[in-house]
Amino acid sequence: MKCLTNFSEIVTLEKSFRKDGRNIIPEDLSIIKNGAIVFDDNQIHWVGLTESLPNEYRSLPTESMEGHILTPEIVDSHTHLVFGGDRSFEYTMRLNGADYQDIADKGGGILATMSANLSESSESLFNKACERIERISSFGIGTIEIKSGYALTYEKEKELSFIIDRLKKKFSPRIQIHNTFMAAHAIPKEYNSGKEYLENVVIPLLEELAPSKIIDSVDIFQEVGYFTSNETEILFAKASSLKIPVRIHADEFNDNKGAVLAAKHNALSADHLLCTTKDGIEALANSNTVATILPGTAFFLGKPLANAKGFLDAGCKVSLASDYNPGSCHCDNLVLIASLAAKNLGFNIGQLWTAITLNSSHALGLKNQGAILKGLSPRFSIFNCKSVDEITYSWGKNFFIHS
Repeated sequence: MKCLTNFSEIVTLEKSFRKDGRNIIPEDLSIIKNGAIVFDDNQIHWVGLTESLPNEYRSLPTESMEGHILTPEIVDSHTHLVFGGDRSFEYTMRLNGADYQDIADKGGGILATMSANLSESSESLFNKACERIERISSFGIGTIEIKSGYALTYEKEKELSFIIDRLKKKFSPRIQIHNTFMAAHAIPKEYNSGKEYLENVVIPLLEELAPSKIIDSVDIFQEVGYFTSNETEILFAKASSLKIPVRIHADEFNDNKGAVLAAKHNALSADHLLCTTKDGIEALANSNTVATILPGTAFFLGKPLANAKGFLDAGCKVSLASDYNPGSCHCDNLVLIASLAAKNLGFNIGQLWTAITLNSSHALGLKNQGAILKGLSPRFSIFNCKSVDEITYSWGKNFFIHS
């Protein structure tokens, strides 16, 4: 058991936790000044004022954390970080006026990363992913979701899922990895429809992987030119039969009613939501599905930001994630993205920190973390500053020292 005392601030998020991450006001940060915490490897035993530390813990080895703050662990609930190749030329093309089709015609897009991954060894992809995870964790991000989906063939998608499982084992428990199966990321050219691809690759592979228990959730890109609502229903039904939670890339380019479908199926999260309209917002507000907004992608593509205020005001559980990937958001620093986007999204400080800790944990089905409360898992981040205000004020400056 460990005891840390004299934190300048402990951001407990107690009130946010009690409100299930909804309708958050700044005071819901529930900050303890000059705070202390007692914990072991499994749970938090006590948190409160240093001067109020119970006698039963005063004999424990104690470390003073004066000049530091403690927050719940930051969680990035949406990344595509296992990839090979280099798509930097695409961003230059975007700056020069190219659209998605122009880039695809020049050999770019998802299929470009697919080609790179198919030609790259498992060991090379694993090693590159390790480097990326270490960098991401250096910002104070201790839980990272990783999706497959950059191969789109049976054997290579299987390999990607096992690479992510290998990453999970390598970094546990210091960094938690959530393994999302997203073979339904795009439709390879050799298939006539999404349904054909699902029936020949995605669903058979999911059925093969399910008994190994390495898959934490199943995701699909529902969008015009990708997978239809009917095809999404087919995959969700299969995942449900296998008792694997689902997630969805929803309403990114068009309002395809992906948010409505996510709520209907009690998905862990619906992500992107750039084009979600009133019915989708209301459906999420009346569900446990987390509305995950990815502002880095909108910035990167030069698109309007999601209607975050609409989701927040309706009472949705709203999270923020990076969408770190090689094509539409090559930024791995969620703290930076959230700090940059918060004002334009209409977030107050309580909503901001809830979005990258508590609600992002819930977007991965992790209900035992995201706040600093007795009985919860001791997943937290320590920053070398005197106030949480400094972190989101100092764009790009890294105060993180330890998790």
